[in-house]
Parts: sequence; structure tokens; C-alpha cells
Amino acid sequence: MEPRGQLPVVGAVAAGGVLGASARYGAALLWPTPAHAFPWTTFTVNAAGCAALGVLMVLTTETATAPHPLLRPFLGTGFCGGFTTFSTYALDTQRLLAAGDPTRGLLYLAATAVTALAAVWAGVTATRAVRAKAKAR
Repeated sequence: MEPRGQLPVVGAVAAGGVLGASARYGAALLWPTPAHAFPWTTFTVNAAGCAALGVLMVLTTETATAPHPLLRPFLGTGFCGGFTTFSTYALDTQRLLAAGDPTRGLLYLAATAVTALAAVWAGVTATRAVRAKAKAR
């Protein structure tokens, strides 16, 4: 596909990314993490974004009708990608370790990875269950 043909996709990803990153920034303003504390806001945002991505993947890939071709780039790569943050997760881990709190730092490092994967699984599983129940009616 020629580069000009990708402009709508790039625009959808960029627009979704702006909204997702703005939502994450808003969450950080509403629930700031004190220095040397467990970064609950980033942890929660990453888990919520992963769950939303699990829901989105079921709704966009397991349907009889194809969704709009820009929906997944806008919501998945754009919004969820901008909302979740690997860089802040890594920085928060480094700060906890550098502050002499290896237990909390390593707990955060492992718990985020496990929780993110569990959140995707939960989003997929819950969405499939709701869809199956709706079809049964």
C-alpha cells in the first residue's frame, strides 16, 4: 500500500493516542502518586487499558460484520496505546529501586506484568461470556 493510503490510519492512531494519553494524564492529576509510594495510578491505568484492549479485540474480530477499518487503529493502537504506559511503568520501577526499596520495586515490576496479562484475559473472557448470553436470549 502506498504511503498516502496510510494517512487515514495514521490520523486515526494519532487522534486515539491524543485522547488516551490525555485520559492517562488526567488520571495522574486526579490520583497523584506520592514520592516513594507504590504507583497505584499507573498500575490501575495499565490494567484498565489492557482489559479494554481485550474487550475491543473480541468486539472487532469475533463479529459477523466487519467493523469500520479505522476502529481498531483508533481505539486499540491509538487510545489504548496512549492510555497505557510502559515507559512510566519502567520509570516508576526504576525510581522505587533507586530509592532503596527493592521489594516494592520488584513487586511492582512483576505485579504489573501479571495483572496486565490477566486483565486482557478477563476482558476477552467477560466479553465472550456476555456475547454468548446475549445470543442465547
